[in-house]
Amino acid sequence: MSDESFASSERTRLRRLPKRGHYDRRTIYQILDAGFVCHIGYVIDGRPYVTPTSYWRHGDKVYWHGSHASRMLAEVTDAPVCLTVTHVDALVLARSGFHSSINYRSAMLFGTARKLDGEADKLRALEAFAEHLYRGRWRELRPPTRQELLATTVVEMQIEEASAKIRTGPPADDDTDYALPIWAGIVPLSLTRGTPQDDGRLAAGVEVPGYLREGETG
Repeated sequence: MSDESFASSERTRLRRLPKRGHYDRRTIYQILDAGFVCHIGYVIDGRPYVTPTSYWRHGDKVYWHGSHASRMLAEVTDAPVCLTVTHVDALVLARSGFHSSINYRSAMLFGTARKLDGEADKLRALEAFAEHLYRGRWRELRPPTRQELLATTVVEMQIEEASAKIRTGPPADDDTDYALPIWAGIVPLSLTRGTPQDDGRLAAGVEVPGYLREGETG
């Protein structure tokens, strides 16, 4: 993974607490690769909209998909888009409300969305999505039918500009507040995968695949 940085621009340069800003691809892509849901910001008829959706990254591009009837996917095609991803890592409890905060990792990307038209390109992108969720899953799935591919729109966006913002560590209280009899610190938060639960209609002899067992998830 490249350590090359995206150029800081008026859109991506952090003005508030710039020390939390990161522009290198390694940091930004690690944030993207750790997530599954993003928020897509776009404009329709002069009005702003933000839509949550699943996404994945491959190289310097991000992808998302949905029904060919999706208004969002139709509107963002060949249009400028802002895509954001956020992970909440901890609640930060300070001795004052002013200094209480949240530890987080976030990334903001800008680019132009483009619809994938070729069947082979759509298949490769959908395979990358399945493998992003669970490595090894795609080869087990029934291949998509032609009708399913026609009903699915896949969008890619070349990342033109990007920045990350990260907060870590304990609260930073005013010096005079440290003597107060108030508990302060962090409450870690995490997203974990639980025990797989079958749908109740498994064919005879089907067992939980290795990539779903503890310690073998992708």
